Amino acid sequence: MAEQLATNVTWHDHTVTKEERFKLNGHKGAVLWFTGLSACGKSSVANTVDHLLHAMGKHSYILDGDNIRMGLNKNLKFSAEDRAENIRRIGEVAKLFAHAGNFTLTAFISPYRADRDKVRALLGPGEFIEIYVNASLETCEKRDPKGLYKKARAGEIPNFTGISDPYEPPEKPELTLDADNKGIDDLAREVIAYLETNGYFKV
Repeated sequence: MAEQLATNVTWHDHTVTKEERFKLNGHKGAVLWFTGLSACGKSSVANTVDHLLHAMGKHSYILDGDNIRMGLNKNLKFSAEDRAENIRRIGEVAKLFAHAGNFTLTAFISPYRADRDKVRALLGPGEFIEIYVNASLETCEKRDPKGLYKKARAGEIPNFTGISDPYEPPEKPELTLDADNKGIDDLAREVIAYLETNGYFKV
């Protein structure tokens, strides 16, 4: 996909700063970037964390891989180039949500470290929290709720991460969740504990 460069555009600074938005909300904004293989539990954990945050009176929103590909990124396929563009767009949107004072939860396979690192670079210190939902390929294939691994093994789905395309696990994530041995509720509570311990619920 050839990059289209915008012309005749000028950045406008906002009168209301992100710090003022954080103060109004009573907590910081941040991007919680859940990454891992298909069927590792990313979306389930993110949804449970979102529910817990909402119950605590915190502002949060989920950007989910399949949902985004039905709208904003419906023109993208699954080549390495399109995957990179998918993550680039999501990173920009997630940054806007976070700077508006939300905990922005993103649930994407996002298989390439370089693409995740580019999103990290968009945000300030502490605003990008990489969460590795670590489940083995064996575990994910056993779960396979959508039957995608079966189709990929049969050659019906090209460019499928973990089968015909690589997955590059994070080298230094802020948080690693043991999705092989722990349930969704326990993993979600670990995320909440991380936010609390690291001062995200204070301004």
